[in-house]
Amino acid sequence: MKDGSRPVGRRLWRIRGWGLALAVGSAAGCQYTTAFPSTAPPARNSGEVASAAAEASRLDVPYRLVFEWSVTEPGRRLSGGGAARIEPPGLARIDLFASNGERVAAAALDGDEIRLAGDGGTELPAPALLWGSLGVYQPGGMRLTGGRQYPDGMLELRYSDGRDGEYLYTLADDRIERIDVLRAGRASEEVQLALAEGERFPQRAVYRNLEAVRELTITLESVEHVESYPPEIWTLGF
Repeated sequence: MKDGSRPVGRRLWRIRGWGLALAVGSAAGCQYTTAFPSTAPPARNSGEVASAAAEASRLDVPYRLVFEWSVTEPGRRLSGGGAARIEPPGLARIDLFASNGERVAAAALDGDEIRLAGDGGTELPAPALLWGSLGVYQPGGMRLTGGRQYPDGMLELRYSDGRDGEYLYTLADDRIERIDVLRAGRASEEVQLALAEGERFPQRAVYRNLEAVRELTITLESVEHVESYPPEIWTLGF
């Protein structure tokens, strides 16, 4: 990859049983630098950029989001409606329903911890990706290892998950535009957001898996401010 170019994004979700799974693919990856080049504003190092991104996406009041979702994979397509309930400082619950109203999956986030309704045997995307799909910059306990600025002004921050994973956040005006996950230096998981100027949440979030040719698209329909939620919400009590 030439310096200054950005990786092309892909992402996915998979529905399995009563749970929600993000299958991990593998594709040829690229090497990335770990420091901003001299063209980056000297007053904004990687840590300052990360702080600005976290502040820009900080939750201020409880929200309820309503959306449509669809999953496509070879020989099959699933779709339905869903809702996300969000409360500061870092609580979220996502429910997916089939077109007949039956609940397909439910997941609750508490910072970088996640709970799943169902049999407990379902693989889930990392909380950082789930938060990212809501436009919330939440790398959790991952370690910031550096970043860079592209000629078009876009910023990239790079995190290590402490194992073989690296998370690359691409930011536009301190907002998440995409997240790329590398495993052992190769492209694995990706998230891409469609942002609208002046809107708090992404208008669309897309997940893909390169090898499985599987894709989930979530399209936002409405956003409303609500009162605080009962604590049972976050334990998947109802």
